[in-house]
Amino acid sequence: MKFSEAWLREWVNPNVTTNELADQLSMAGLEVDAVEDVAAAFNGVVVGEVLTREQHPNADKLSVCTVDAGQDEMLQIICGAANVAAGLKVPVAIIGAVLPGDFKIKKAKLRGEASHGMICAASELGLLETSEGIMSLPIDAPIGMDFREYLSLNDKVIDVDLTPDRGDCLGLIGIAREVGVINQSPVTAPEIKPVAATINDTFSVRLDAPQACPRYLCRIIRNINATAETPLWMQERLRRSGLRSISPVVDVTNYVLLELGQPMHGFDLNKLDSEIVVRMAGQAEKLTLLDGQEIELREDTLLISDKQRPLAMAGIMGGEASGVTAETRDILFESAFFAPLAIAGKARSYGLHTDSSHRFERGVDPELQQKAMERATALLIEMAGGEPGPIVEALSTEHLVLPVAIQLRRNRVAQLLGVDVSDEQIVDILQRLDMQVVANDQGWMVTAPSCRFDISIEVDLIEEIGRIYGYANIPTNRTLSSMVMSSPPEAAFDLAKAKLLLVGRDYQEVITYSFIGPELQKQIDPNHQGITLANPISADMSVMRTSLWPGLLQTASYNQARQLERVRIFESGLRFIDIAGEISQEPMLAGLICGSQQQEQWGVAKLESVDFFDLKADLESVLDLTGEAEAFSFVADEHPTLHPGQSARVLYNGEAIGWVGMLHPEHEKKLGLLGNTFLFEIKLKAIEIGGLPAFEALSKYPSIKRDLAILVDKDITYQQVHDCIRRVAPSFLKDIRLFDVYTGDNIDPEVRSLALSLILQETSKTLSDQEVETAVTIVLNNLSTELKARLRD
Repeated sequence: MKFSEAWLREWVNPNVTTNELADQLSMAGLEVDAVEDVAAAFNGVVVGEVLTREQHPNADKLSVCTVDAGQDEMLQIICGAANVAAGLKVPVAIIGAVLPGDFKIKKAKLRGEASHGMICAASELGLLETSEGIMSLPIDAPIGMDFREYLSLNDKVIDVDLTPDRGDCLGLIGIAREVGVINQSPVTAPEIKPVAATINDTFSVRLDAPQACPRYLCRIIRNINATAETPLWMQERLRRSGLRSISPVVDVTNYVLLELGQPMHGFDLNKLDSEIVVRMAGQAEKLTLLDGQEIELREDTLLISDKQRPLAMAGIMGGEASGVTAETRDILFESAFFAPLAIAGKARSYGLHTDSSHRFERGVDPELQQKAMERATALLIEMAGGEPGPIVEALSTEHLVLPVAIQLRRNRVAQLLGVDVSDEQIVDILQRLDMQVVANDQGWMVTAPSCRFDISIEVDLIEEIGRIYGYANIPTNRTLSSMVMSSPPEAAFDLAKAKLLLVGRDYQEVITYSFIGPELQKQIDPNHQGITLANPISADMSVMRTSLWPGLLQTASYNQARQLERVRIFESGLRFIDIAGEISQEPMLAGLICGSQQQEQWGVAKLESVDFFDLKADLESVLDLTGEAEAFSFVADEHPTLHPGQSARVLYNGEAIGWVGMLHPEHEKKLGLLGNTFLFEIKLKAIEIGGLPAFEALSKYPSIKRDLAILVDKDITYQQVHDCIRRVAPSFLKDIRLFDVYTGDNIDPEVRSLALSLILQETSKTLSDQEVETAVTIVLNNLSTELKARLRD
């Protein structure tokens, strides 16, 4: 939440600096994210009045203005704004002024006419990002007064990042209460008096969903001035809180939201039909929101409706059809309490997030609605006039959650905080937090104010005491405890070592969100049903990932869109699978490569693109860390995400543990990837315990190599050939190396040639030619028997 420091100090003004104030809030659990100036640096700007405005003799779009800026003489200023007119009070940059961006104002001639200054727009002063025309000031603005002083621009904006349990501080009233308690300073809230009804008009309310909305107030105000403007002081407070001024009715509701923390809404009375009904949405009902978006409502969504149609999503956003416009003269103000559970997650499930939903999800004071209604009524009448009717309240007392008394034990405070806080301090802290305190034998019975949804048990009260007492005032005690050291099994797979290995092979580790969009989930892993979040961050992060691939693919796409075509990344993390209604969290390791094999450099004449075998080699190097390289195999298989001709299952002792392959071209196109992309993913649980290496003495006898070129059916894989040889080869066959694969001229198109090197070596003697030939013959005979392989001529 953003707010102006000057506004806060109108409520409570402790004798502390801005930085000290920010530190106090952070130490009290209200973390300050930023403290910023409310306006960019500029000087030499004063309040002026346009006395005359004449058409420039040499330019159709320029005006020659005579301006009284409180100087020794009137100033002639050339202005290009369409809204400049005689009688306007405006900010004027006089000669010598310096505007944001170090823009210096000098005497100039524009199309032959002298200009002695500049009439400024809000954007030129850094007050708004964009603005149309010059900035107009109230008619009572004092001529010649320094503009920064006039608007109190030597102010700071404090941005507080509140935790979800502190909804009571989503209004300036809550921040002021905290500051007052911390500094033991008095809090002076603006006086809010009941506004007497001047007409008898009312609008009936019916609560059809009292559990979700136990309190609803509304009030008719007729004959407001449709041409009225929001006063500059309110516009500035809204701007400094991150909101733009729209119209008096909308600005008043936003102001009350910022000041008291109570969201409100204004309906155009003439667009409503006889009665407000608070109910749940019907099947397939639709509503066009204020932002123009039409949504189909679910039956678990709370609505504000009249007798004919939905008017608003309760606690989220109003509807376009009943919204206030520039022609609206009669309005209906709404001020309601919606139960947090009725609103929580609803906005995000529709891809929305509003200031109202942000507050109602966290809890709004159920006793605040009447005060907010009176405050909004008084402000609107002051700004735009109008005739208020009586307040109509619909109330379901049994569904209101009332604060309960909590037993606070004296000894428990000392036990949990580790410091003795006197009874007088405890009572003072709790009472200054607006809590009711009644002493008893054990300590106190404490009742929290209705705005504090986060206080329900004894430890919550003790936390409040510690927070206000000051964490810095609580001494640090180092406790002693015994620890049992444990070491991982010697044969355990070392993930940290695997990561370093991949980094050594030019990969970079990434960390992606565990939440993805449902469309991406179905596209990349249709074999698993994604687990939908009840309260997602946004619509495109509403499903728990069932694979690490979506995050890697999004990362690759993001980088390639920024001219980084060569991407080599990996990630380790959890995937989430629904197994018979239970969520299984499986640790996975996944990688992706695309682009060229090497970085561009002078020593490589032509950069080759990565292929399936580049990724397979990287994965094999990781699997080798288990100490059981021979236990892994790759079997051609089809995966819906991968290219059917370049995908394989990864097996460990015959059990499937993952996939490796090239991304299917259709997915590649949809994700906007450039060129072929290759992926792997394996289950870490399956390889967590590998094999221990065993020492084997190096042979002092020479090795012998025999090269074979065999013809096999084109559907037979090298893995099948390798396994066939291993089954019958003698123990002195140390290695099998594939060094060539050939298809083409001079051989049958239904077969291919595999060139193999057999490395033979004994540890106790030199092998004789007869032993080598016998071994080779055994290998060839088995290849012929099992795979119908034959030597190539």
